[in-house]
Amino acid sequence: MLDRLGRPDPQQIHHLRLNTLIRLRWLAIFGQSAAVLIVAYWLEFPLPVSLCFSLIALSAWLNLFLAFRYPATHRLPPHFALGILLFDALQLAGLLYMTGGLTNPFSLLMTVPVVISATSLPARSTLLLGLVVIGMASLLGFFHLQLPWFAGTELLMPFIYVAGMWMAVVSSIAFTAIYAYRVAEEARLLANALSATELILQREQHLSALDGLAAAAAHELGTPLATIALVAKEMERALGADSRFREDVVLLRSQSERCREILKRLTSLSSEGEVHMARLPFTSLIEEVTAPHRDFGIRIVLEPGQREGPEPVGRRNPGVIYGLGNLVENAVDFAKEAVVLQWHWNAARVELTVIDDGPGFPAEIIDRIGEPYMSKRPAGDSGGGLGLGLFIAKTLLERSGASVTFGNAAEPGKGAIVRVTWPHDAFLSSQRAAELTY
Repeated sequence: MLDRLGRPDPQQIHHLRLNTLIRLRWLAIFGQSAAVLIVAYWLEFPLPVSLCFSLIALSAWLNLFLAFRYPATHRLPPHFALGILLFDALQLAGLLYMTGGLTNPFSLLMTVPVVISATSLPARSTLLLGLVVIGMASLLGFFHLQLPWFAGTELLMPFIYVAGMWMAVVSSIAFTAIYAYRVAEEARLLANALSATELILQREQHLSALDGLAAAAAHELGTPLATIALVAKEMERALGADSRFREDVVLLRSQSERCREILKRLTSLSSEGEVHMARLPFTSLIEEVTAPHRDFGIRIVLEPGQREGPEPVGRRNPGVIYGLGNLVENAVDFAKEAVVLQWHWNAARVELTVIDDGPGFPAEIIDRIGEPYMSKRPAGDSGGGLGLGLFIAKTLLERSGASVTFGNAAEPGKGAIVRVTWPHDAFLSSQRAAELTY
C-alpha cells in the first residue's frame, strides 16, 4: 500500500498475517515435543518432562485460542505481533532454563523470534525484542538447571564454552536480524514501487484509449439522435402553420442535427487518427515527450545525429511515452539553462540521450539510480523526493526492450546524462504488430 505521496504506508506493510505465526508455532511445538520425548525416553536422560510439556501445552493453548478467536486471514498490528513473539521467546527461554541454559545446543533457536520480527515488524519493535532475547540469553548463561546427561553423571561445561555460546547467540541475532530486515525492506519497497508503476501504466493506457471511447460513444449515440431528428421532422410537418410549438420543434430539430455533426466529426477524427495513434515514428515520439516541457524557462535543444536507413516506426506505447517524458521532466527540473536531446539510429540500434547542464547525479548514489525510493531530492520538494519517478521510467522503458544507463558529463558538475537504447528489431517487431492489429 502507498500513501498519497507514493511512499509505503507504515500502517499496512508491517501487519503480519496471524496464520503465518500459528503455523510456525505448530512447527515449533512439534519440534519441542519430539526433542523432549527423544531425550527423556530414548536417550533416557533425566529431564523434568512434566514441566517441559506444561510450557509446550501453554504454547499449544495459545495457538488454539488465536485460531478460534480470529480468522485465518487476520493481520496483526505490530504491537500485537510483538507481544506474541515475546511470548515465544519467553517460552523457549523457559524450556532452555530447564534443559541446561546456554549449554544446550538448541539455544541458538532463540534467534528465531527476532528474525521473524525483522522480516515483518518495524525496526523499533525488532530492536526491543532483540534486546529482550539478549538479556534472557545472558541470564541463561548463569541461571539454569543441569544439562540432561547420563544418569549418575554430570556434564560440566567450562565457562569459556558458555561465553562462546552467548557470543554465538548475540552475533546470530545481530547479523541475521539486520540481514533479514534489509532484505525484507527492499522487497517491500520494490513491491510498492512496482504497484505504483502498474498504476501509472494503467493510467497512461486509459488516456490512450480515450480516442476509442469517443468513437464508441459516437456510434452508440448515433441511433437515438437519428430517432430524435426523425420525430422532430414529423412533428414539424404535422404542426404545419401552427405557431404555438413550431419554434420549439424547429429548435429541437436543428440542435439534433448539430449533435449529429459533432458525432460525425468525432468519428471522422477517430478513423483518421487510428493509424497515427497505432504507429509512432521515432522523431514524433521525441516531439511528443518534449512538447509539455517547453514552457518552463529551460531551452530544449534537439540534436539529431547519424541516421542510417529509414526512420524506425514503432507501435504507440504509453509506457515508453511516460518513461521518456519522466526523464525529460527530471532533466528540465535540474537544468540551469538548457536540456539537449540527441538521437541516432542504424541497422543495429535506436538510441536517445538526454543531457542537462545541472549539477549531475551525486557520486554516492549514481550506481543505485533507478532503484525505488533512491533520491537526494528533499522530501518536501514538489517532486516528492522519493526516487520513484526514475524507477518507474526505467521499469517501463526496460519492459519495451530498452536499456537505460545513467551517468554524468566528463567534467564534474556539468550535468547528467541518461541514455536509452533499443535494439532496432524491437521497433520493427512493433511495426509488424501494429500492422496485424490495425
